[in-house]
Amino acid sequence: MDVSVVIPLLNEEKNIPILYNELTETLQQTGLEYELIFIDDGSHDGGLDILEGLQSEDSHICVVSLRKNFGQTAAMTAGFDMAEGEIIIAMDADLQNDPADIPMLLEKINEGYDMVTGWRYNRKDPFFSRKLPSKIANRIISFATGIRLHDYGCTLKAFRRDVIKNIKLYGEMHRFIPAIASAMGVSISEVKVNHRSRRFGTSKYGISRTIRVILDLITVKFLLNYSTRPIHVFGTIGFLSGSVGVLIAIILTFQRQFYGIPLSDRPLLLLAVLLIFVGVQFITIGLVAEMLARTYHESQNKPTYYVRRIIGRK
Repeated sequence: MDVSVVIPLLNEEKNIPILYNELTETLQQTGLEYELIFIDDGSHDGGLDILEGLQSEDSHICVVSLRKNFGQTAAMTAGFDMAEGEIIIAMDADLQNDPADIPMLLEKINEGYDMVTGWRYNRKDPFFSRKLPSKIANRIISFATGIRLHDYGCTLKAFRRDVIKNIKLYGEMHRFIPAIASAMGVSISEVKVNHRSRRFGTSKYGISRTIRVILDLITVKFLLNYSTRPIHVFGTIGFLSGSVGVLIAIILTFQRQFYGIPLSDRPLLLLAVLLIFVGVQFITIGLVAEMLARTYHESQNKPTYYVRRIIGRK
């Protein structure tokens, strides 16, 4: 299998036939062996019936029906697990991603990149509710992760099989795939893709997702930088807190011993005690996190490095 296209969907019955025709026309022109993997994420419209009908007529289609709505990340993971292609492409089912861009992604992958992500350069979405929050989020994510991309939220992406199969996604981490993959040392390229206005259905996202993005970003930043050495982040915070507490306690003790200043009505004394206890707690949390990190890596044989290739040995 050359190419697998993974399409998660939720209540997109009117878009499915059009998307299928566009995908089929585009992929047949490439001359590659391909499969279309539709992940029905708990839809309650007639989309699943349409997919079953298409699959009965076209063996290129694989339909995965989830028991309930698990979210886009879980649906994409199900598709990645099912995919058999050497190159795996993810895209939305709302017709805003253009299947005609797929050959461009494949061409970029063939240049030697491990991952190619789309950039909705001329995005057809409302400015204040969609485009502005997205621009701000992209800047923050790029700054925090060090991966300079213009559009993290574009689902249209292409991956080499060995890259995406080694990425485990949880929560709503699908938008952070490039950042997570960067820990493996992959090469990433970004290309401008066509973005179309939604024709049918309604968007599944709103401005409320901004908070979730920030929380996920904190998780990704921790996993990228400290997943194998959590004591460094917790220990640093604990050491600084404890040091400030001890310094305040020394100053108060000096004032009490040499100047006779009473401590019973000094809020600084309580602050010093609090900072010392907080410091001890953070260091203890860091030690517990160290043990958890080692259990996580060793029990699952989770690698701490990834090999691109080996030269001179089978």
